[in-house]
Amino acid sequence: MNTPKNRWIRKVAVLGSGIMGSRIALHLANAGIPSLLLDIVPRELTPEEEKKGLTLQSPEVRNRIVNQALATAVKSNPSPVYSQRYVSRITTGNFEDDFPKIKECDWIIEAVVERLDIKKSIFDQVEKYRKPGSIVSSNTSGIPIHIMAEGRSEDFKRNFLGTHFFNPPRYLPLLEIIPTPYTDPAITDFFLHWGDRYLGKTTVLCKDTPAFIANRVGVFGIMAIFHAIRDMGLTVEEVDKLTGPVLGRPKSATFRTADVVGLDTLVHVANGLYHALPHDEQRELFRLPDFIQKMMENKWLGDKTGQGFYKKVKNADGTSIILSLDLNTLEYREQKKAKFPTLEQTKTIENLADRYKVLIAGQDKAGEFYRKSFAALFSYVAHRIPEISDELYRVDAAMRAGFGWEHGPFEIWDALGIRKGIELTESQGYKVPQWVKDLPEKGIDKFYQTSGGTQQYFDIPTASFKIRPDLSGIIILDHRRNTSTVWSNSECSVIDLGDGILNIEFRSKMNTLGSGVLAGINKGIELAERDFRGVVISNQGANFSVGANLMMVYMMAVEQEYDELNFAIKYFQDTVMRVRYSQIPVVVAPHGMTLGGGCELVLHADAVQAAAETYMGLVEFGVGVIPGGGGTKELTRRSALRYIKDDIELNVLREYFYKIATAKVATSATEAFEFGFLVEGRDRISLNKNRLISDAKNLAISLAESGYVMPTRDKFKVLGRSALGMFAVGIHQMVEGGYATEYEAHMANKLAWVMAGGDLSEPAQVSEQYLLDLEREAFLHLCTQRKTLERIQHMLNTGKPLRN
Repeated sequence: MNTPKNRWIRKVAVLGSGIMGSRIALHLANAGIPSLLLDIVPRELTPEEEKKGLTLQSPEVRNRIVNQALATAVKSNPSPVYSQRYVSRITTGNFEDDFPKIKECDWIIEAVVERLDIKKSIFDQVEKYRKPGSIVSSNTSGIPIHIMAEGRSEDFKRNFLGTHFFNPPRYLPLLEIIPTPYTDPAITDFFLHWGDRYLGKTTVLCKDTPAFIANRVGVFGIMAIFHAIRDMGLTVEEVDKLTGPVLGRPKSATFRTADVVGLDTLVHVANGLYHALPHDEQRELFRLPDFIQKMMENKWLGDKTGQGFYKKVKNADGTSIILSLDLNTLEYREQKKAKFPTLEQTKTIENLADRYKVLIAGQDKAGEFYRKSFAALFSYVAHRIPEISDELYRVDAAMRAGFGWEHGPFEIWDALGIRKGIELTESQGYKVPQWVKDLPEKGIDKFYQTSGGTQQYFDIPTASFKIRPDLSGIIILDHRRNTSTVWSNSECSVIDLGDGILNIEFRSKMNTLGSGVLAGINKGIELAERDFRGVVISNQGANFSVGANLMMVYMMAVEQEYDELNFAIKYFQDTVMRVRYSQIPVVVAPHGMTLGGGCELVLHADAVQAAAETYMGLVEFGVGVIPGGGGTKELTRRSALRYIKDDIELNVLREYFYKIATAKVATSATEAFEFGFLVEGRDRISLNKNRLISDAKNLAISLAESGYVMPTRDKFKVLGRSALGMFAVGIHQMVEGGYATEYEAHMANKLAWVMAGGDLSEPAQVSEQYLLDLEREAFLHLCTQRKTLERIQHMLNTGKPLRN
């Protein structure tokens, strides 16, 4: 795509502070872009305002609606903002007093209620005050974009388009870009680029058709399930089991997602599609089933009304349980465990693409469900080309980014093969358009192919494969692994990224850091030192790494194989030190959960390129041990580097101590800087996760080209008994106050011993190896304790920490 030159978005006006408007403003703040957030003026005082003697002319009254909406958004969970500090980037106001201020803005986005008359009245004001050339857009999901542009000035129409964010804007990366016939193509190109690079979005070009791409396909899929569920005798729990992670979809699956989004929102889109699509071949699926109608009448809308397809209630003993709705009786009942033989067969199939064939071959209700669902989906998306998009890859990109699907519809079809997908679809009574039927006759059985590490899609008008323009500059390891792997084992691959940079990719279960991964890290650095100029450590799994292989630690401890365990811990320590002290720059690029050992790898990088959505922490206390892979040593070292005066040395050390002792996790890369896990001026953030490895590669190149020199092994200061005394008092107070158990105090004392540098009579300069040895000794000691083994076992069984 062509990027317009000399255009900048320095400030944005967000018109409407509802659920979407306030959160769009907060995500702009995440991206470092100040905004003006405006909403209506209240028409009457609240009782509290009357008691204070305020009037409708009081500034705090006139901005009450916008300020309350923003405050509610800021407090929501999960947080829509990377750091509370960023909220100050938003200025609030109201439509009557502050509309003229939009002349200061380069982009004006409308996010008011879905009523055309109200939107038009807002745009009347925009026309009056905007500066020429400023971009104007609407966040609508249901009103045709071109209708809102009609009757406007030529400058307005040239600079107007749809920019449809998905809720919540921080976490769902899709941004649909919808130009009108009047929109300047340069504006469309600009937004496709700017939304990608500066807002971290997957920008998808859409036609101005009802519900655009993602909601058109996603709501169709949900409505198809609503109509099929009772015919097949499936329960709410069973459908959510069938349409969740096993299918590469979010855990909330179908009905839990409907509760979170709100049934009224879903019904609004479905009704809109039913009325707007008289020629849609599957239009009747958008008609509401009777049980949905009844739920709407009862106002069982989901989380917003306290009940929907699920309902949380309290037992007689005060504990909470979640009930499920019986769609036949419309009464709530205790949940029933969902289990299908077909799903049992997929438990050992890690590769999702390999799972689909097993799912559709099932001879139980699950298999029947998947055959019906895939057939309906394949037929529907194939018929939407070219109606909603000329290019099929845009449909897949939209469903990935907007609905959290791991694979889009055409990618799922590819996993089966085009011919097999046609047979499946027609066997279930659905039609396949001629353009798809023609492909097998031409010897084509895939919609996508990969050549030279680049993915290509089948372009229907030219009947040829073309390079995907939306992936320009993006590295996808799946597309390079077959041709660019220079070394691999069962848990790790070393892949040549080109330009002298290697990537070390974890491929173990949940990207845990076992011996195979550690061997890959050491081998990758060895190869780079010999023949390359830099290394990136990253992967494109759901999470960077959840830490060390707990099962391995547990089995060694239970079997009392302490020499082997000591060797394994030292191997991990030696590996992270190899990351730090190598002849070439090592850039670690974390994303998602980066816990325990994953965090320790990050702490030892030459530089870090972190995805904005990185959740980083040293969480070993939750399983009864201290960080043993260099994490305790490294935070102690970093505290020493932060010392300014003797009187604050203890405070700095205590700050890091509590980060470990409370297993504190940063909830964004920004917060990881605030925690001291990332280093200001050295480490960087990628807002767009898709570009993470490309950005990390560029960072490694810049380090190499700037004359990289391996760090020196300098000693640093530890405080000895003065620190031990401080820690002892704090630990005692935590136990006395009921904030820590006796065993947690024992763990904390072991941590304190390491971070103080042992029982030194006075502060001393020590080496990293000195602290690593103390760290490993403490880790091993805790692994001999029964209560630690109980904690590890509990974590392995439940995924949750245990207090004892």
